[in-house]
Amino acid sequence: MLKALVKIILIAFLGLVAFLLYNTFTFSSKQVAYEAAAPVEVSETAVKHFRESIKIKTVSHEHGSDFDSASFGAFTDFLSTTYPYCDSLLMKEVLNSYSHLYKWQGTNTELKPIVLMAHLDVVPVIEANKADWKHDAFGAELIGDTIWGRGAIDDKVGVIGILEAAEQLLKDGYMPKRTIYFAFGHDEEVGGRNGAAVIAQYLKEQNVQAEFVLDEGGVITQDIVPGIDKKVGLICIAEKGFVSLKLNTKIKGGHSSMPDKETAIDVMAYAIANLKANPFPTRISEPVQAFIDHVGPEMPFGNKLAFANSAVLGGVIKMIYEKKASTNAQVRTTTAPTIFCGGVKENIIPQEVAATVNFRILPGETIEDVVAHVKKVIHDDRIEVTIGEFTSEPSPVSDITAFGYTAINKTIKQTYDDIITTPGLMVGATDSRSFTTITDNVYRFLPIKITPSNIKCFHGVNERIALSEFKDAVCFYTRLMLNVQ
Repeated sequence: MLKALVKIILIAFLGLVAFLLYNTFTFSSKQVAYEAAAPVEVSETAVKHFRESIKIKTVSHEHGSDFDSASFGAFTDFLSTTYPYCDSLLMKEVLNSYSHLYKWQGTNTELKPIVLMAHLDVVPVIEANKADWKHDAFGAELIGDTIWGRGAIDDKVGVIGILEAAEQLLKDGYMPKRTIYFAFGHDEEVGGRNGAAVIAQYLKEQNVQAEFVLDEGGVITQDIVPGIDKKVGLICIAEKGFVSLKLNTKIKGGHSSMPDKETAIDVMAYAIANLKANPFPTRISEPVQAFIDHVGPEMPFGNKLAFANSAVLGGVIKMIYEKKASTNAQVRTTTAPTIFCGGVKENIIPQEVAATVNFRILPGETIEDVVAHVKKVIHDDRIEVTIGEFTSEPSPVSDITAFGYTAINKTIKQTYDDIITTPGLMVGATDSRSFTTITDNVYRFLPIKITPSNIKCFHGVNERIALSEFKDAVCFYTRLMLNVQ
């Protein structure tokens, strides 16, 4: 009896091993080879323009009273004078005084237009961190082969890359078959409600139905994806939603010398601790599964085996993803307490305490799901839960078989040598979320390289970009405009 049981177990085990190996060896590459593209010459004048754009302090501050209209007005003037062909030959709208929409009319009105996006504004340079900058944050200094300054990668490289490409094509007399829009919002860093959202609404009112929209988001990574030595071009096909929940409780306070067994701070602290101890479950969403399917075949055998068998080994994959903050954000709706308010004096027990918890929501879940989860975990009627003003549901998932994805994929392959391309999930928020009303396919990719050495300069200190990478960005946008025709 025992021998028979052992035999059954052994056969089952060998069957499982055979199944896993079969899936692994038949897990074929999804990388597509494309014909070489004609070279694109990028002049030193383009570099000069890029540096000039960085010097203009188009900073978005949290408080509207700090808005510097003069700087944004100067950027408007800069665009008009620097790109005279775009300014005179394309139809142009300035919305809410500082956001820009260009329309390059195509010759074939049967073709749906495309929308290329970037944002004009940058985050502030924190006063306390100025000493940590190696070069002036708005000096746009060219040191060796690197351009330094706020906005170099987020996101003036997109604005100038698009306009330099268009300006040169216009000078060459190029006329597109497909209409191309350029949409540049001025307040992405504070939510985009007065910039990109207004542009999107304007296009909707004009009955524009786009073939696809391309905004920032995914990048070219190097030495970041474990097990992959090659560059990886990440085309994000969805972005997470977000909501901040306000938690508030009122309990009788008093003198700190006579504390009750439970105070408002105790109640709120316990609630926050419970939320952190009971996170949302991990889940492999559609964009992450697409990433697994495209990157997995290019990995070493051990990683490939796991990715090839994600239906069976999904739990292992999720467990690995959970270990790092950057990958954990890919597989669950995240919980991040960001504000805790209570108390004004060391010997007074406050009677009211408030906290804010920010959630980034996986596609397939909703703000309503988040609220229900929080109330269930806290399970305390003394805590009032309200939704903050700035919210967004997760975006729809865009089609990786559609024309837009294929065109972007092709252009990346033609611009960067020895690169793997893959769909993916954007964990942050972009202006593109406003454009789902005019197209089913929104993609997020910015032609810049991110490595372990520069990843922290996003919204941090020493933001910079290699000169060659800026030129690659101009090449990318030039080729994309040609490839979509």
